[in-house]
Amino acid sequence: MKIIISPDSFKGTLTALEAAKSIEQGIKQAYPEAETVLLPVADGGEGTMEALVLATDGHFVQTTVLDPLGREIEASFGVLGNQSTCVIEMASASGITLLHNNERNPRIASTFGTGQLIKAALDQGFRDFIVCIGGSATNDAGVGMLRALGLRLVDEYGRDVQKTIDGLYEVKSLDFSTWDTRLHDTTIAIACDVNNPLVGENGATAVFGPQKGVKPEEMDYFDEALTHWANIVEAEKGTRLHDYQGAGAAGGMGGALIAFLNGKFHQGIQLVLDVMKFCEKIQGADYIVTGEGKSDRQTLHGKAPMGVLHCAKQFNIPVLLLSGCIEKQDRELLAPHFQQTVSVVNESVSNDMAMKEAARCLSQRAYETFQHLIG
Repeated sequence: MKIIISPDSFKGTLTALEAAKSIEQGIKQAYPEAETVLLPVADGGEGTMEALVLATDGHFVQTTVLDPLGREIEASFGVLGNQSTCVIEMASASGITLLHNNERNPRIASTFGTGQLIKAALDQGFRDFIVCIGGSATNDAGVGMLRALGLRLVDEYGRDVQKTIDGLYEVKSLDFSTWDTRLHDTTIAIACDVNNPLVGENGATAVFGPQKGVKPEEMDYFDEALTHWANIVEAEKGTRLHDYQGAGAAGGMGGALIAFLNGKFHQGIQLVLDVMKFCEKIQGADYIVTGEGKSDRQTLHGKAPMGVLHCAKQFNIPVLLLSGCIEKQDRELLAPHFQQTVSVVNESVSNDMAMKEAARCLSQRAYETFQHLIG
């Protein structure tokens, strides 16, 4: 029996690779003769770089950058096995997981470190980029990244504006005199599963701002700042980000990549599966196991398990969904699509236990699932 193990990360507890290894341990306990193949996946958010690098036998390059609050940290970019494609994961330099809850401050949080990662890759000769933009701590419309790449945002007197959300209100024009011209020769594939516009009731601030620390009384202020920025971009670049689908992703990073780096959006999971040659690697399998931290109705709309399922259907391979938590009402929605839907959290395993002992609990549930499956 050949079993492909392809979970996404269990956010807050296990990386995709750790989750895959835990599931493998449980399967081997139930069925020691099973041939298992680990192909952890991701949907464009945190963990995508690792999944792509591991799947293509690539490597990581470490460099020093600034975190969202301007502190020096070590971060990495990935190089795929073809040795020509570079993967930038925004979360590694500008991610919300880099901050403690009491440090979240979207007024000053910057994407500058992500720009530094791109610059470091340019310095090493890379011109073909995949940029993964999930999990950010920022609401700066990507201007920090643009500054790191040489763009100056100036006021009516030609002075650099403040490097805060307040500074966006002061911008009168853009100065490209120090812009990194190597970017003219790059291709940027944006891995993203968000299609929100930059501003408005479905924009970056309204939808994602609260989780980054934007207070209710600040929502209008932030949205107006991004609107002013969008007006400047439209005047200077001819690209209207206000209602551009995806421009609001990662606090506006999507818009910056589109307008200034000529980026092209790709559904995160589909891009990952294509790069991994996933559909080729699963042929001949008897089962595929996928999963994520929590599966719900959103899983049906472009999340990793649905991408895995789409490939599997081409070869009539049954897919088991094994996730950290699946509520009863969500299981009813998901059940028609999968051979089985299994939740680690159940009557005997609390959510708290599943979080604290994630690897053990996931392995145990995989064991129970396959013990029952093979009789």
